Amino acid sequence: MSIHELTNYFIQYGAFFIYLIVLLEYLNLPGFPAGVIMPLAGIWAASGEISFPLVMVLTVAAGLTGSWALYLLGRLGGAKVMGLYFRKFPKHQPVIEEKMEFLREKGCIGVFVSKLLPMVRTLISIPAGMVKMDFIKYTISSLCGIFLWNLAFVGAGYFLGDKAISLLS
Repeated sequence: MSIHELTNYFIQYGAFFIYLIVLLEYLNLPGFPAGVIMPLAGIWAASGEISFPLVMVLTVAAGLTGSWALYLLGRLGGAKVMGLYFRKFPKHQPVIEEKMEFLREKGCIGVFVSKLLPMVRTLISIPAGMVKMDFIKYTISSLCGIFLWNLAFVGAGYFLGDKAISLLS
């Protein structure tokens, strides 16, 4: 998907497109580039097409919704899913079990830090559900990490977009 196509989707579907793509990315589905969408949304906000606070609300809400879905997957069926996964990829079992132990020990701090790390940030929700982390604590630590991650990407787009717009004017 090219930047031109993404821009056309912004124009056609507006704010809903931002929410949807970021949600799909937080669900860890391949091919949904929230790392591209969020800076583009920031650029869109810098151009005055949408407000920066609205972009932040949309991206954080999408991230939290996706995180909740994976948390519930881990809580309700995580052991079964992991059993199937370990049968297919047995070499991954020690690493994943180590990360789950880290999560048990560090709790909210582990979730918060994980939400700031590429790849791990979406996957940490499943083990958090599996270890039955308190949902409110999970939500608060996820919310803080998601906000900071998204602020970095949307803010970069906003800042760079503002500079690009002023250079072109």
